[in-house]
Parts: sequence; structure tokens; C-alpha cells
Amino acid sequence: MDQTLQLTAPQTLQGQIALPASKSISNRALILHALSGGHERPQNLSDCDDTAVMIRALEQEQNRSLSAETGIPIIDIHAAGTAMRFLTAYLSTRPGQWLLTGSARMKQRPIRLLVDALRTLGADISYAEAEGYPPLQIDGHSLPGEEITLAGSVSSQYISALLMVGPTLPQGLTLHLTGALISVPYINLTLQLMQHYGATARWSDERTIRVEPGSYQNVPFTVESDWSAASYWYEMMALWMPQGEHTGNQEAPEELAQPVIELKGLFPHSAQGDSRGAQLFAKLGIHTAYTPDGVRLTRLGTPVARLVEDLVDIPDLAQTFVVTCCFMGIPFRFSGLQSLRIKETDRISALQTELHKLGYVIHDEADSILYWNGERCPAESDPVIATYDDHRMAMAFAPAILRLPRLAIAHPEVVSKSYPSYWDHLRQAGFILR
Repeated sequence: MDQTLQLTAPQTLQGQIALPASKSISNRALILHALSGGHERPQNLSDCDDTAVMIRALEQEQNRSLSAETGIPIIDIHAAGTAMRFLTAYLSTRPGQWLLTGSARMKQRPIRLLVDALRTLGADISYAEAEGYPPLQIDGHSLPGEEITLAGSVSSQYISALLMVGPTLPQGLTLHLTGALISVPYINLTLQLMQHYGATARWSDERTIRVEPGSYQNVPFTVESDWSAASYWYEMMALWMPQGEHTGNQEAPEELAQPVIELKGLFPHSAQGDSRGAQLFAKLGIHTAYTPDGVRLTRLGTPVARLVEDLVDIPDLAQTFVVTCCFMGIPFRFSGLQSLRIKETDRISALQTELHKLGYVIHDEADSILYWNGERCPAESDPVIATYDDHRMAMAFAPAILRLPRLAIAHPEVVSKSYPSYWDHLRQAGFILR
């Protein structure tokens, strides 16, 4: 794919989209499947980079391919943060030595809190380069510990990584969480999947999770579609307007005025935290109707005048809602974004920089809040959105073409991290990409 993708808005917005499978569920299911000793993988796994990396890493763990330099099996997870965290815990419990590494950006993403927690349980992990960061040298073995106290404000992936290996500990695991809890839906998703695979794991009180010792069962499992991916189609529904209307040039025919998008594989009462996005988009005038195959999106109702939300449980939707609200002209204040600084990029800074190109002045506060009060600045005439090796920057900004005469996305290939068919699906819905 070219290094820069030029976008043109469709005349209307209609289509049936087969969303990718959930990356969050796929990667958890792969770890649990590996711990169960099963042979047949879960069905409908995500085809994204992160899941491919996880599959390859688990195969390497079994095949133990050696590094010529160290004689230790080397596992490179590239830019996959989920894989780094889950595999750190997983490999700590597997007999053998491992060198777990990643991309240059991965080597800048802190992992000390997870390593310290695993060391408390008896894990043998050392830093191969910078203290507190990957790559990690892991000497895997059975962990004798059974109790950890961890700040609830850390990444839920740290917590999930620890929980999933809990049944392998001789005494099980008791996890105490202190302070503010973030991304609780992702913790609950992990617990639900663990229970599906036969573990006894549940909240014993509002700040303690108990995982009983035991073994996982090799059971069939099918992954549902990704609510995070769905958010970009909700965004398109919110931003769509008849072609030319945003420039005042012309109005579309009346029969093109109502867009309809059907998203396959989504279900009510999903364990995915990002399913809450449907509730937030309802405040922006997007109606969700559940069908036997998924959901049907239409525009219904009047958007709120201002959107104030705590996104601590759904930080991956922050870029979607920030861009959507700006282009709808809806001031916002989003809190609970403390994890955005250490994602694939510093998403707070990246959002501010790229929206400034488009004429919007976004403010941050306390490293955890983004807000916009309607302040504008001169916009670039031919903006190119930098993506910072971050799939969600590309996917959240692309729908802005529905309100702009011109827009380009740099390094569009980054979407392969979670939604490889994203650009193909946009073409399917009528967008022109070149």
C-alpha cells in the first residue's frame, strides 16, 4: 500500500460490513487455550497483526527456536502490547528460558509493575536492556506465590495477564486491587473467558479477585466480532452528510439522505467493554437496532449539546469520540484517559497535534483529561494525518473526510494491527481511496 492514502467521501453511506473478530477476546482465548493443552485453536480468531504475533509466539514457545547470539529462544512480538503483557506472565510459568522483545516503541513502554508483581509470585525475570522496559529475559518455572497487591489504576492487561496464569499456581492466586479501578470491563471479560475454560475465578469483594488452583479444560470456543472496530462505523454514521453539503456546494438527492450501516457479528450483552460505545453514540443521535446477524445503525434523535464522559473503562474509544465530537461541533470533556500516554503512541499528544492541523484546539489536563470548548484555529488546506504507528489514529481520523473536502492518511498500513480489512470495507461502503 502507498505511504499516503487520499480519501474521498461517498455519495451515500450504506453497506453490510463483516467486522473483524475481537482482538481482545482472541488473544485471551489463545493464552487460555495454550494453558489448557488443547490442540484445536479457538474459531473465528482475529486476522490482525496482534493475534498473528500471539499465534506465532505460542508456536515458538513450543518449538523453542534458538537465538544464535544467546542460545535462548527469542520471541519478538513487534508492536503488540497485549502480547507483551500476556506472554510475560505466561512464559514465567512455562519451563525454560525465553528472551521476549519487541519494536523500538515497545522498548519504550513500561512493564515494571507487571514484572514486579510476577517477581512477588516467584518469577525469575530480568531486563535485557533498560531497567523497567522490554526486552525481558525470563526463566520460566512453577510460581510458588499466591497473593499480590496491585494498584487498580494500572493497565487492565497487567491484571488480566496475572489472572490467566492464576490457576497454574499451586495455591491459586488472590489479587488485591488498591485505589481507583480502570478498565474493569476488560477484567470481567478475562474472568468470563477463564470460567468458560473451566477455571474458578471471581470477585470475592469489590477490590479482591480470587482464582482457585486447578487446570483449564480444552473446550471449543468461537470469538465474537470486535466492538472497538464497530466504533469507527458509528463515527461515520454520526459524521455523514450529503455530499457537498459541508462545503455549501450542493445538496444530495433526498433518497440519499438517510445512511444505513449493518455490522455483522455483534450481540447485545457483550462482555466487551467497548460495547458501551453504542450507548454513547446514542447521545450523538445514532440508533442501534439488534438483528439476528448483528446491529443496524441509523440516525435518530437530536445530539446532545455537550458530551461529558468518564472513559476510564473504554480508553480505546477516546480517539473515536474526540474526532467525532470535534467535527459535529459538540464540545466535550473526557476523563479517565491516564492510559493514553503509554499506548502505541502518546495518544493525548497525537490527538492534539493532528486535530490542530484540522482547525481544532484540544486541551489536556492532569495527564488524564481531554477537553474542547469549541476553540478553533486555522486549518491546513491539504491535511495529511500522521498515524504514529498507531492503528487507531488512522481509523479514527479517516471518517473526518465526511466533513472535509480533502484528507490524507499517512502510513495507512498501520490498521493491520487490529483491522486489516478496514480500507477494503471503506471501499465497500462507497469511499474512494487512492
